[in-house]
Amino acid sequence: MKGSDAEQLALSYLQRQHLLLIAQNYRCRFGEIDLIMHDGTTLVFIEVRMRANEIFGGAAASITPAKQAKLLRTARHYLSELNNEPPCRFDALLLSGANGQEIEWIKNAFGE
Repeated sequence: MKGSDAEQLALSYLQRQHLLLIAQNYRCRFGEIDLIMHDGTTLVFIEVRMRANEIFGGAAASITPAKQAKLLRTARHYLSELNNEPPCRFDALLLSGANGQEIEWIKNAFGE
């Protein structure tokens, strides 16, 4: 399964949970955020990770402190373009199994 397939699977799952898509693959000079969505009034920055197996710690272990720092800088850049800063959080959506059939949604996975 490719990264883009995993992101589509994640997007479909989160939309079924009533989140509203704002941006997909938001890029700036600091990095990329896979999904930016609204969960009610909260703006959610979502990192999607797919791992077929748990070797090397699985999907969660792949969101390293360095990756978290890049995501934080990218999110700050996104927020700087808004007139009003809403409440925000960082979530991780972890897909595992051969076809991403196992989904783990970690709300408030990390932050400042």
